[in-house]
Amino acid sequence: MSKINIVLHQPEIPQNTGNIARTCAATGASLHLIRPLGFTIDDKKLKRAGLDYWHHLDITYYDGLEDFYEKNPDAKVYYFSTKSNHVYTDITYPDNIFIMFGKETKGLPEELLQANPDTCVRLPMREGLRSLNLSNTVAIAVYEILRQRNFSDLQELGVPTTFSWED
Repeated sequence: MSKINIVLHQPEIPQNTGNIARTCAATGASLHLIRPLGFTIDDKKLKRAGLDYWHHLDITYYDGLEDFYEKNPDAKVYYFSTKSNHVYTDITYPDNIFIMFGKETKGLPEELLQANPDTCVRLPMREGLRSLNLSNTVAIAVYEILRQRNFSDLQELGVPTTFSWED
């Protein structure tokens, strides 16, 4: 089974991380959290947003970007940013992909984006707006990768791919 790895670099808002955790649980994606976090994992807001799904998660914590890259030296990473020229749907995502998202207030570090221009992608938006909500952006990205794979990862998880009103 090919793997989707969602990487959050220094997330600040517990509700977003909770919603992303719920997306991970529903799709089988792994969650990678790079510290510092703007909340504690037992935060009440995080619980409301998805902590009841925490036991379904494959979750890894890192003490900064260096720690992430040291523990994932061969990771193929795509960086989601409003500052990219590449549209997320123009990419054919490889197996065992890592998709990285920055903190809600600042995005990913500028030097990281400048060092990886070919793997930076964005969601198209109307001009003059800041960005979509982080958890919405993650969900859109994950489902694009799943769509490209014909939702095969979900089929492997036992989720029906067809629906009938007679069922």
